[in-house]
Amino acid sequence: MNPVIGLDVSKGESHAQAFSDRGTPYGKTFRFEHNLEGLASFLRFAQNVESFAGQRPAIVLEATGHYHSPVIQFLDEHQYLYIVINPLLSHQAKKMNLRKVKTDVADAYQLGEMFYKEELEPYKKRGQYLMNLRYLTRQHESLTEIYVQVKLQFQAVLDQVFPEYHGVFGDLYSKVSLRFLAQYPTSQSVLALSEETVTANIKRLVGHVTSNQWSLERAQKLMAAAERNPFRETAFPSHLISLELFIHLLLQYQEHLTKLDKSIETLAEELMEYDLIQSIPGIGTKIAATILAEVGEIDRFDHAKKLVAFAGIDPSVFSSGKFTATRNKITKRGSRRLRTALYQAVRCGLKGSRNKRIRAYYDKKRAEGKLFKVAVIACVNRLIHWIYAILTKKERFRLTE
Repeated sequence: MNPVIGLDVSKGESHAQAFSDRGTPYGKTFRFEHNLEGLASFLRFAQNVESFAGQRPAIVLEATGHYHSPVIQFLDEHQYLYIVINPLLSHQAKKMNLRKVKTDVADAYQLGEMFYKEELEPYKKRGQYLMNLRYLTRQHESLTEIYVQVKLQFQAVLDQVFPEYHGVFGDLYSKVSLRFLAQYPTSQSVLALSEETVTANIKRLVGHVTSNQWSLERAQKLMAAAERNPFRETAFPSHLISLELFIHLLLQYQEHLTKLDKSIETLAEELMEYDLIQSIPGIGTKIAATILAEVGEIDRFDHAKKLVAFAGIDPSVFSSGKFTATRNKITKRGSRRLRTALYQAVRCGLKGSRNKRIRAYYDKKRAEGKLFKVAVIACVNRLIHWIYAILTKKERFRLTE
């Protein structure tokens, strides 16, 4: 016998359908919740299948964001072989059925049948470091997106209160700049102070030993900006409330992102591949950590082309009758985060010709008449092949072929 359990995972609960062998369902669909009691009942269910079939069943489930995390952890703890499949595969299999049925019970049954129809490979555990690294890098990305939105809202309000404040401190979002603006948000509040007082306040906000000349220069620029500012005092007190709120949020997000950066770097440094990937010019610490987290165990891919497909960089194919498309977009079916990180790595490598090999390949594609974006995507494809070779051979990148 070749037992399997199809698992349809949803928020807080799952439905399981067991098969003792191909075409032979075992019992009825079993529902359990993702708590200690529910997982224990699922373990008993799996053990009953094992006793009947004479061997441990494999578990097949769809990737469902974070909903399947407690189930995966539970299966790891009890050393069950599980297969996590792309939802696109199961969706395609459902479309093959003549009847259109969408229920949790039907989905669990379908997943079990897929085990016998498809060549599904066991899910390779990413390991503690890679799983943690993936969660942290994705959290960093989500928080960065929120941070950018707050920056845009902050700038919109600042332009209506103190537009000349831009450029006073060089970096508008530095802690010194934001904290000073929180205390003196209008040009009137700045002009009410003497140059000496402004200089002293700036030096105090810096918090460490700095030259009096630097603080004095910032104070002079600030006083001049306040003189040029078209608004002496805002006509809308609500703007000041919003400005204070946005400054508070920006400082908080900066603190959280700094902590995440340190945590990501600490985890990534435990992996040998972290330094190996950074041997490619254009790939820094953050991009390297994201690539490692999204790729996971490299032995999941037996060829570089499979990694290309996982990143969604492979070209789509359209052919019907005598027509075959010659301009095909990339599929974008794989990991969006990995694709973005690779694109950023190529752009960084091209900047200032940091990566001479990627620059030469880009120039070659442009000379062939390729558009900018097409040439960059071709470079991303080449970069994936390099990364695959580095991770499989455990060797550093060579600038010369």
